[in-house]
Amino acid sequence: MAAVETLDGAQTQEGIKTPNAQKSYQVSAKDLPLHCPMNGMRQWDSHPRVFLPIEATGEAKCPYCGAEYKLVR
Repeated sequence: MAAVETLDGAQTQEGIKTPNAQKSYQVSAKDLPLHCPMNGMRQWDSHPRVFLPIEATGEAKCPYCGAEYKLVR
């Protein structure tokens, strides 16, 4: 299977994003409850799924990979 680079630079394989490829993500209410790695990302080569409390402050940081999330309302 060939890897494909998306516009945001993340490598994908068969339409599934590589987990933790970016260091910052903008998320919306449809992504809640927020967890890292997010839906649509491969799970087998990433860290364990962790839920991130973003609702109160609008920002969260993953304790495993350091990815930063910003809630866009």
